[in-house]
Amino acid sequence: MAYAGSQQLNKRLTRIEARRRALSKGVIYSVNQDGLIIARPRRRGLRRPIHLLFVAIAGVMLFKAVLYATLGASTYVARVAELAEGTAIERAGAWVMHADDLTIWLALQGKMLLN
Repeated sequence: MAYAGSQQLNKRLTRIEARRRALSKGVIYSVNQDGLIIARPRRRGLRRPIHLLFVAIAGVMLFKAVLYATLGASTYVARVAELAEGTAIERAGAWVMHADDLTIWLALQGKMLLN
């Protein structure tokens, strides 16, 4: 017959192993009021993918503004119109590269900073 306390021991070992696995993915250390240092697992979630999405959108907007500023308005619009006449992928690229108000504003601000 198994020892009655072995179920409690197995539960505790399972919890300890789960915590160890969570801590291996990243740790945040904090100090309690009594000076005890506690290691907590770093929270993972949607924060990172959302952060990357915002960085990607900002990068595309900055790229569009730089192109708009260097090529000029008429050339930029002509090249985007040329893209819009192509394949489905090129049309999607033209939709993304369309010169919106934010792109024009960023390009003007960039030109003002350089001059």
